[in-house]
Amino acid sequence: MLKRALLAATFLVPVLALPAAEVSAFCGFYVGKADASLFNQASQVILVRDGNQTVLTMLNDYKGDLTEFALVVPVPVVLKREQVRVVDKKIFERIDGYSSPRLAEYFDRDPCAPIPPPMMSSAPTRGALDMARRRGDAALGVKVEDSFSVGEYDIVILSASESDGLEIWLRQNGYRIPERASRALRPYIVQNMKFFVAKVNLKEQVKAGFSSLRPLQFEFESARFMLPMRLGMLNANGPQDLIVYALTRNGRVESTNYRTVKLPANMNLPPYLKQGTTFTDFYRAMFDQAAKREGMKAVFTEYFWDMGWCDPCAADPLTPDELKTAGVRWVDSRRPPPGARPVPDGAQPVMLTRLHVRYTPETFPEDLVFQETADRQNFQTRYVLRNPWKGSPDACPAAREYFRSLAQRQEQEAQSLANLTGWDINDIRRRIKQ
Repeated sequence: MLKRALLAATFLVPVLALPAAEVSAFCGFYVGKADASLFNQASQVILVRDGNQTVLTMLNDYKGDLTEFALVVPVPVVLKREQVRVVDKKIFERIDGYSSPRLAEYFDRDPCAPIPPPMMSSAPTRGALDMARRRGDAALGVKVEDSFSVGEYDIVILSASESDGLEIWLRQNGYRIPERASRALRPYIVQNMKFFVAKVNLKEQVKAGFSSLRPLQFEFESARFMLPMRLGMLNANGPQDLIVYALTRNGRVESTNYRTVKLPANMNLPPYLKQGTTFTDFYRAMFDQAAKREGMKAVFTEYFWDMGWCDPCAADPLTPDELKTAGVRWVDSRRPPPGARPVPDGAQPVMLTRLHVRYTPETFPEDLVFQETADRQNFQTRYVLRNPWKGSPDACPAAREYFRSLAQRQEQEAQSLANLTGWDINDIRRRIKQ
């Protein structure tokens, strides 16, 4: 009874639209000189995994004086200059736009018109992708393993034998460490992890012409497929949000130490959600409810799809050059991995999993550990809007039956929206009738 007239897949939920109190850094903490008030928001991570090779790209929205900026991140190995780079922020905009929650809009056909023959299903899009100074103190158990500059960042790689010594070293070098830093650093030192410390070189930033911090990317080899996030909780002001874009060869990525659940999707909802910011309000409220139901102890899947195509597309799939920028090293290969289905001409053998986590130190006491599964079943947080036919109930006998079923459908849509968001159902019913 429907005729597909338009796919309105441009109603996106940008990560940066989340309230400031709900977002913060994921895998490191910010440290500041003197008494500067520092906070970090809107954490997004691109995580590329191929065998034991990991490429990690971090985007953090830092607010404060850049002379007081430093980022401390635990890493499994001593990183070398060639393993660290800065990338254009646009790569996050592209991957966010491609995988964002979306609406699909349809229009009911005229019930009095002859039923058209069935339409052939469309094939996947083909060719869519043609488109710190060395000041370590041995007495503190701290060693400067390496130091170098990349773009506008001065980087130091540290190792430490005990957390109190590392905290003292950082303080002696002029940084105000968040409370409980020593306790938070200890588990990483026990695991013999190193510490990546990045500062902004203001002269280099001015020379490069960038007014905001560019994302940092580094790659390393490790048997562990994980993401350190506990240090970021030191700067927390309430629950934090993290978006992970995982790019792999074969299948969906999930957490092995926390429940991974799919968000409610592919449901019929009232068409008024497309008005203004209503869809953004809906998605925020829906995610709030889902996180509360899980006690903020779950990892939510928002999107999983083969990068070769999408339906509906919120944005074009990433090009081979964009995928390389994100850290994907196998995009030039046209031979599918063992057991994988052949990809269309021009498509890339890349699977994208978008994960969303809301957490507190109490609900996520461990760092995230992942695995790539064999699951290749596409999934997206997609919501369907069905616009009613605007004719008269007296137009024909079929029109009367249509309006009877329409009333039932609109009530179901109202109940679905109320259950997902906790919104008042009477207000929803009123807006449907407007």
